[in-house]
Amino acid sequence: MSFEWFINIITNYWPMFLRGAGMTLFISTIGTIVGAIIGLIIGMIHTIPTPERKAKRGILKVIHVILSFYVEFFRGTPMIVQAMVIFYGTALAFGFDMDRTFAALLIVSINTGAYMAEIVRGGIISVDKGQFEASQAIGMNHVQTMMNIVLPQVLRNILPATTNQYIINIKDTSVLNVIGVTELYFQTKSIAGNNYRYFESFFVTCVLYLVMTFTVSLILRYLERRLDGKENYNMVTKS
Repeated sequence: MSFEWFINIITNYWPMFLRGAGMTLFISTIGTIVGAIIGLIIGMIHTIPTPERKAKRGILKVIHVILSFYVEFFRGTPMIVQAMVIFYGTALAFGFDMDRTFAALLIVSINTGAYMAEIVRGGIISVDKGQFEASQAIGMNHVQTMMNIVLPQVLRNILPATTNQYIINIKDTSVLNVIGVTELYFQTKSIAGNNYRYFESFFVTCVLYLVMTFTVSLILRYLERRLDGKENYNMVTKS
């Protein structure tokens, strides 16, 4: 190990490190946003009141079964296996040649959606039931209740868990190198293969991952504090 090698690797290969880090952030950011949207939709569906009509109850039950299978499947299998099945499996089974970047976004999004569905469900359950009853009493339907009363509270409550999921996605994009996505880990393997300095190359990558996750954590914690508002409020009275 030599400090000169660290300088040499950074000097000669910084464009590859930068491209890899950019791809990692792009995939993890889009995947987290789309996954959060999927989770919100599934969470809203899971909390729909049981319809009175038998046909509607049957349809809703089928939807619940399908969504439950989706959540359990993607939470219960590793992302690296999902990547192999979705990218190579669809090509072999259906002859569909999927773009690698699109496949990466799809994999991270649906994987995140499964986790976010449970996070959102927990956030909805945490809202006091009296608020649901009050909204029904003034004539709001389920969608209106969710959009105007429940979701604003849920989004604040699930922000810490969403931040954690975002950080996990930044790290887990490294498994996408198995389908040839040129994220940070893939680029580092190429750099280390060129100079045979594996420790120095991957140590630089380790620092880059730490910088990305720590920065994201600071930004989202700041957003969380802003959403909390002031701890103490000064009452203004007329003299």
